[in-house]
Amino acid sequence: MSTLLTAQFLRVDTAFDTLFDNLSFSLKKGDRIGLLGDNGCGKSTLLKILDGTDTPLSGTVALAGHCLMSRVEQHLPPEIYPLTMLDAVLAQLPVAERESLRWRAETLLANMGFTPEDTALQSATLSGGQHTRLLLARALISEPDLLLLDEPSNHLDLPTLLWLEQFLQSWSGSFVLVSHDRQLLDAVTNGSWILRDKRLHYFALPCTRARQALAEKDESDALRHKAEQKEIDRVTASAKRLATWGKVYDNEDLARKAKQMERQVERLKESQTSLTAGSPWTLTLRGDALRADRLLEIASLDVAPAPGLPPLFSAENVRLKSGDRVAIVGRNGCGKSSLMRLIWQQFIAAESHVGLALHPRVAPGYYDQTLHQLADEATMIDALEPFAPNIQDRKMALISAGFAWARHGQKVSTLSGGERSRLLFIGLTLARFSLLMLDEPTNHLDMEGKEALAETLQQFEGGVLLVSHDRQLISQSCNRFWLIDNGVLSEWHDADTVFARLRDDSGLRDQSAKAVTKAGQAEPAEDLLERLIMLEKLLEEDRLRKPKNQKPQLQAQWQEEIAALTAQL
Repeated sequence: MSTLLTAQFLRVDTAFDTLFDNLSFSLKKGDRIGLLGDNGCGKSTLLKILDGTDTPLSGTVALAGHCLMSRVEQHLPPEIYPLTMLDAVLAQLPVAERESLRWRAETLLANMGFTPEDTALQSATLSGGQHTRLLLARALISEPDLLLLDEPSNHLDLPTLLWLEQFLQSWSGSFVLVSHDRQLLDAVTNGSWILRDKRLHYFALPCTRARQALAEKDESDALRHKAEQKEIDRVTASAKRLATWGKVYDNEDLARKAKQMERQVERLKESQTSLTAGSPWTLTLRGDALRADRLLEIASLDVAPAPGLPPLFSAENVRLKSGDRVAIVGRNGCGKSSLMRLIWQQFIAAESHVGLALHPRVAPGYYDQTLHQLADEATMIDALEPFAPNIQDRKMALISAGFAWARHGQKVSTLSGGERSRLLFIGLTLARFSLLMLDEPTNHLDMEGKEALAETLQQFEGGVLLVSHDRQLISQSCNRFWLIDNGVLSEWHDADTVFARLRDDSGLRDQSAKAVTKAGQAEPAEDLLERLIMLEKLLEEDRLRKPKNQKPQLQAQWQEEIAALTAQL
């Protein structure tokens, strides 16, 4: 298998610390790598070094002469905002080749689900999902052998995320994918790089199994470290004893042996197995249950993006009580965040909306995806005052979350997105709200943070309204689902059914299927096989959950359909 890229002894320093050191690895044809790690560990920096955008302090990156590499940007470059989608893709080609290769750009955009009318849209007017597909098209127009993708699933709605998963599964090249979406990584990768403690750990396994293998290695290292420490303590005690006897009896031989044993201790310490530093903070949310039949009730409500504008959808006869964890799902732009803002405005501004009622004693907490609840010019300690008046409580919470005392006077405006998100979660926990309204809370969370959020929401005693496109978080933490589709809010009680409906109703899947049929003349048997694989995956994922979170009835239905499909095939 030919090597596409080789990196040796890479080191990058920041103003505060070394980001990573002595990284050496190679990428081979057919590798589909997931790059994992905590926020701020250097994943995006590593991708920029691989494609030559950034230069390491030391070390080298060598690209094979036959390998063409392309990086999928996180955001559209401002210079292409005025361009149409078609021209934005063609802009990646040399000027002399653009006209002759226009057909390739048109075909590429069509295979990504865009109509000829779509390709004439101005790039600045596109939605988040359209942005991602356009960025992919810009990277793929040069027909690369290796793709570098930096969190392409961020800010995508569920239909586009499912489309991205199908695209990466069917793409024949190699790639390195930075993502915090475990299900996406499990579905599309065959290897994992885990960047941790300034080192890179490689496993020829997809995300979940790689993280499990690393956890097993940590356990083994801890046992080895303990045994090595026991030997160090034994030799140290012996050295001290011999040194004491040498002084008491004025015996040079004993003193010399003591010195030898001290040098042995130094060697043992230098070769001792290193342990991971771990994470300085675990996300937790604590709330209070309000003993009432309903915290929130919607009798009949039209939700518009702003006063005076046409409604995006209507909702009727839905309610929420303590213990309910409701996920609001739907495509980007359908009105999910508008509903959250409307509920919040009714609480803080005492604006009354006909058809919407909040319990008079409910205390809601709001996680706005823009993080605007935290004043930019406030210090960290002052930004938490609305959540907890007692300054000592705020100090202890910040220190427990990994913010050293010296940073408590740092302004919110200087924090990274991940740090601002952590600060807001600290505030939500200090206040102990009875209703949590979380609008895209995972945008700045790493994989461990997402898992901690799912676990803590399961134990939250109040009510929860969650807007998210993260399938794992929705499935694990929510017990009810409000789907906004075709201008109507409807309630469902099974996450997999909601995901399947979003996938089936999405024009992206239909257009992708048409493109495959034209290009490869897919037979009906292939459709049956695709359905079989999807069902087997759903069954396996459900069986991996804790027993209390499994769905035996759905498992039985899937097994029956799997048997029927197997017989047909």
